[in-house]
Amino acid sequence: MSLSHVNDSNQAAMVDVSAKPVTARVATAEARIRVNEAVAAQFNGTELTSKKGPVFQTAILAGVMGAKQTPALIPLCHPLPLDDCRITVEFTDQEAVLRCTCKTTGRTGVEMEALTGATIAALTFFDMIKALDPAAVIHSIRVLEKSGGKSDFTAPA
Repeated sequence: MSLSHVNDSNQAAMVDVSAKPVTARVATAEARIRVNEAVAAQFNGTELTSKKGPVFQTAILAGVMGAKQTPALIPLCHPLPLDDCRITVEFTDQEAVLRCTCKTTGRTGVEMEALTGATIAALTFFDMIKALDPAAVIHSIRVLEKSGGKSDFTAPA
């Protein structure tokens, strides 16, 4: 299998998707962040609040904004109109799981948008809580599933 973003001259190149059919595309990605007990103690059951404000709501907004900026951040990504972008935050014990689901109808998938949304949400989460936990760890950023196009994918559990 060869890399799709390398041309015949072994140079980076955008993939030509003009011949691909337009299909409904969906991708979900997640990022996880481990926090200390001081941060976990701020969780009230629905939201985590820091001196900067509501952590979950700020991370959600930033994640959506980040997903929409994917082609400006990742070279060779096609600009895609997002039909929907949803960020969810689950917080248990001392870990937050930030999931981003992106949808579009187009010729290429939205995995990069979902990954960018989840990552930007996690980075914003970190920014909101870093005064209480400068050692918080963002980890396990991955695509969970994608559908549409040639093949579907579901990550192993």
